[in-house]
Amino acid sequence: MKRFLLLVLVSISLSSCAELEQISREIANSAAVTDQQIANGLQQALSKGVNEQVSKLAEENGFYTNDLVRIKLPEELSGVESTMRSLGLGNLADEGIKALNTTAQQAVKEATPIFLSAIREMTFEEARTILLGEKTAATAYLRDKTQTELYQRFEPIVRDNFQKVGADQIWENVIQKYNQVPFTSSVNPNLTDYVTNEALKGVYKMIELEEQQIRNDVKERSTNLLRQVFALQD
Repeated sequence: MKRFLLLVLVSISLSSCAELEQISREIANSAAVTDQQIANGLQQALSKGVNEQVSKLAEENGFYTNDLVRIKLPEELSGVESTMRSLGLGNLADEGIKALNTTAQQAVKEATPIFLSAIREMTFEEARTILLGEKTAATAYLRDKTQTELYQRFEPIVRDNFQKVGADQIWENVIQKYNQVPFTSSVNPNLTDYVTNEALKGVYKMIELEEQQIRNDVKERSTNLLRQVFALQD
C-alpha cells in the first residue's frame, strides 16, 4: 500500500513538473517575441489574406462563382426576380445578377493598395491588441481603417462599370418589363450603392476567412514568423 501511494505521489509530481515546464516554456517563448515581430507577423497574415483571397475576387467571375460572396438581388428586387422567372424571363434575371457581380469584380482591383497601406500603418500596440483579441480582430482593424476610402474608390468604378458591362441596360430592361406587369409596385433601386456595399462585404468576408484559417489551423501558418507569432494566441 505504501509503495502504491509512493508511486502515485511520484506520478503526480512528474505530471506537475511537466505542466510547470510547459508553462515556463510558453512564458519564455512569449517573452522572446518582440513587439516588432508581432507587428510583422500580423502584417504578414493580413497581406496573405489580401493577396490570396481578395485577389481571387478580381478574377473573372470572382464574385459570381463564389457562394460566400456572390451578390444577390437587393430585397426590394426579390419580387422582380420571382416575377420575371414566372413570366419565363429567368435568363434575363440571371444575366442581370451576373452583371452585378461582374461590376463588383472590376471594383475590387482597386482594393489591394488601400489595404496594404493600412497594414503598413499598424502600430505595435494595435498589433498586440489584434493578436490577442477576437478571432476576427485583424479584419475588424482593416474594416475600420479602409471602409470609407474603399467606398469612395469603389462607387465611381461600380457606376462606370455598370455601363461598360452593360448592367445598366440589362437592369433598365428588367425593371421596365417588371413595372409593366399589372398589380406590381414600381421599383427604381440605387443599384450602384447596393453593389458597392455588397462588394465591400465580400472583400472583408474573404479576409476574415483567411484570418480565421491562420488563427485556427497551424498548417495555414506558412512561415516561421506566422507560426511563432500566432502561437501566442493559441
